[in-house]
Amino acid sequence: MNKFFGAICICLVFISTVPAKDKPNIVFLLADDMNRDTWGIYGNKDCKTPNIDQLAKVGIKFNKAYSSVAMCGPFRQELYSGRSPWRTGTLANHSKSTEDTKSIPHYLKDLGYRVALTGKGHISPQSAYPFERLGGKADNSGFMATASKFFDDCTKEQKPFCLYIASSDGHAPFTSGDSSQYDKDKLIVPAYWLDTPEMRETLVKYYAEVTNFDELVGGVRATLEEKGLWENTIFVVCSEQGVQLPFAKWTCYNMGLNTGVVMSWPKVIKAGTETDTLISIADITPTFVEAAGGTLKEGDVDGKSFLKILKGESQEINEYVYGAFTNCNIIDNRERIFPIRVIRNKEFSLIYNPNHQGYTSNVTLTGVVSKLYGGPESTKKDSTPVTSWLGLMDSSEESKAMVYKLNKRPEFELYNLKSDPYEMRNEYNNPEYKATAEKLKKALMAQLEKLGDTDPIATEKALVKSKKKKKKK
Repeated sequence: MNKFFGAICICLVFISTVPAKDKPNIVFLLADDMNRDTWGIYGNKDCKTPNIDQLAKVGIKFNKAYSSVAMCGPFRQELYSGRSPWRTGTLANHSKSTEDTKSIPHYLKDLGYRVALTGKGHISPQSAYPFERLGGKADNSGFMATASKFFDDCTKEQKPFCLYIASSDGHAPFTSGDSSQYDKDKLIVPAYWLDTPEMRETLVKYYAEVTNFDELVGGVRATLEEKGLWENTIFVVCSEQGVQLPFAKWTCYNMGLNTGVVMSWPKVIKAGTETDTLISIADITPTFVEAAGGTLKEGDVDGKSFLKILKGESQEINEYVYGAFTNCNIIDNRERIFPIRVIRNKEFSLIYNPNHQGYTSNVTLTGVVSKLYGGPESTKKDSTPVTSWLGLMDSSEESKAMVYKLNKRPEFELYNLKSDPYEMRNEYNNPEYKATAEKLKKALMAQLEKLGDTDPIATEKALVKSKKKKKKK
């Protein structure tokens, strides 16, 4: 095992003081590649998300929840295991966790729960994520039917349950939902994207998927209420990581890693609460285990329980959160070496691009790379409007800079998240922020050393080499 994955202690000790009938049920609805700022509660005035917005009114909204990697596989394996991708070996997309990884099914089954997953998996091996896999169609009606039957079965068995419903809404290509409810000419294009007709046409289809996911949220909640299960259920909605459009998925920017999380638990959470506490996606599993009456031994997970926050108490559990991007194993750029690392606190993000003399790319950006840098043509049809941005390069210096930012990044980027939440102004060379930059850089390098990742370029080369070896076998 590479030293960078670290030593793992998997011994568990559970102490449950909660009677079975009082254990909370858990229902977790997970979107797919969905920017959190498409939700009304996070400021979007165009995209319709009434059910998610209503949920925030009766529950709690997290403003500073972060994943470590803005890619589906790494995100989900961090969410379910409560362990960082450095530890599970899932920095690269389409990678699987180490065999000794433990996850939420292991922990809650020992507490008497049925733990199930329906919809998108994107996790492996099965031994690390032994969910009860439920069948059914992977659309809203299918999810509703599957969930309803599962709730009924668990009620008959008098067993508490934990169900993850993993929708594909938000993931390109955008095909679900009703696009007719949106007028492309009336939409406000977010400031971190360039406004082109192609961008607007894509937003219509994307927003339709977001609204379709919101309808699923409302349907599942109604089912729980009808069955008398709502009051004792921890109900969670999560946007996953950013969308497959610029400066979101496949990056370490805020739109990629800052995930939307809303929770309801009528018996515990005060209605209309929101928190700026800095949390990691890895913190969710230990929170569920503690809420269920279990105790994890130190070292079982990397995350920390924030149950006190749900109970209305003040709690700061992370001074910093960390993130990474590994370009290798991405479609059209499986062997490109362009690692990115990031550290965030509540006010600032510092992004480190070790291979800043090269360029980053992925399936959505290869058309831009080809035209600007003579890179390879994409092997797939470009399904995004990114190449339409090239026509705006001469319109302003800001547009030109944004196009080049798609692929070329400086060694360090520093952003003030309070005054510049979309990370548009790099303050790294601003003397006013020199002390902040140095403090964050020192903390980031110390963490990378702890993780065995002091040379991210070498880390990524090792991942590429390992992938080639596996293909030869």
